[in-house]
This record gives sequence, C-alpha cells and structure tokens, in this order.
Amino acid sequence: MTACTDHIRTSTCVAFYAIHLMAICGCAESPQKKQQEVSSASPVIEEQTYLDADEPIRTWKYIVIHHTATSSGSVESIDQEHSLRRDASGNPWRGIGYHFLIGNGNGMGDGEVQATFRWRDQLSGAHAGDRQFNNFGIGICLVGNFEENGPTPAQVKAVSELVSLLKYQLRITEEQILKHGDLKATACPGRLFPFRKIASIPPAGPQLVEGGKRSRFVPLESKHTEGIHNVAAIQRSRSKQRPSTKSQTDGAR
Repeated sequence: MTACTDHIRTSTCVAFYAIHLMAICGCAESPQKKQQEVSSASPVIEEQTYLDADEPIRTWKYIVIHHTATSSGSVESIDQEHSLRRDASGNPWRGIGYHFLIGNGNGMGDGEVQATFRWRDQLSGAHAGDRQFNNFGIGICLVGNFEENGPTPAQVKAVSELVSLLKYQLRITEEQILKHGDLKATACPGRLFPFRKIASIPPAGPQLVEGGKRSRFVPLESKHTEGIHNVAAIQRSRSKQRPSTKSQTDGAR
C-alpha cells in the first residue's frame, strides 16, 4: 500500500513538473523571434560613405577631372609626392591636391573611391592650376594614363556614380564639370577618358551607393548663378584655342 502511494505521489509530481515546464516554454519567446522584434524596433544607423565629411559642406561650384598619368598610385603615394611640392610663394603643399582618388587595381582597389583630407575637412584643392577652380572645384583624379589606355570598367562605374551623386547633392550641372585640360595646357585626363559620357550623367537622386550604403548628404539649395556657367564655358573656349601638351605627371600645378 505504501509503495503504491509513493508511486502515485511520484507520478503526480512528474506530471505537475511537466505541466509547469510546458507553461514556461509556451510563454517564453524564441531567440529568433526576440531578435527580430529588437531589430525592427532599433533605429537604422547608416554606414559612412566616401561622401561624408567632418566639416559642413561648402558651396562647391565645379568638378575638375584628372588622371595621374601613371600606371599605379594610391592616396598615400600621391600624398607623399605632393607634400614635396611648393606653391608659387614657396610654401610646401599640405599633401595630396585632390579631393577624391579612384584606383585602377595597382596601388588601391580597382574602382575603389577614397576621399582625401581635402574633402573630409572641406578644404580648397591644389589640382587645377587656377585659384578659382582650386577654391571652388572638387578635384577627382583617376589612377592611370588615359593617353595610353582607357580607364577600367570599374573606374568608369565609380567615377560615374561619384559625379552623379555630387551633381545631385551640390546642384552641379554638366556645364560645371571640366577636364584639367580646360584649365591648363595639358592633355589631362587623357584622350581615352570618356569625359562627355561622364559629364552628361544625370544627377543620381537619393539612390544607394555601392555596397548598399546611402549617402547621408542633404541636397543643398541651389545657389549657383548664370555667371558660374559662363566662367566654365569661357575656360572651355580658351582650352580649344591653345595647343594641348601631354602631361606625364599630372598634378595640382
């Protein structure tokens, strides 16, 4: 009788424990469900892109496109080279004269876009050979000698995207995009660079950039005047009237 009673008690305890355990499991959320709810409730933090700057964005008026006229290069190597140069007053350059550099796979990734300190700190460039276009022009340089070979498909894609985004963000038009050769007697960015194709690319709008990252820029109000377009047109006219020279070492001269 005692053994039977003990058996009943044991069975009752096991059953009670099982019911209690089922209740706990039924109320508990699965880790996957909980993670999904946390993810949907959490704010989306956008990753930085090469267009982000540490200082307020200036009112840029132009884009000036260059090539390095070399087979390889990187932000670091060009920064070292430009740091050895001096301006007309004998002052050393602060470093790389461009705002953006686009690699060709030799020195940096093919199609890789890197912003330099001049963009991050919103500083004037040292690339155009003209004070106005250094002060108000964004210098974009692609690694390569486009007198000998055209840019790689990845470079064309990268510069197209960059120009398109800058057009949208800064309200820059096709007429405000120039070759280095429009400002100086140089072949830069080379006869094989598809300049007209790049300059005529429409503004991007709020599109995703490479890798699914969105620019956190806010489009600026249009502050440009007809005079800006006239200045760019005059520079192009002057460049057609002078002979072009092949630059072997493009730079911010």
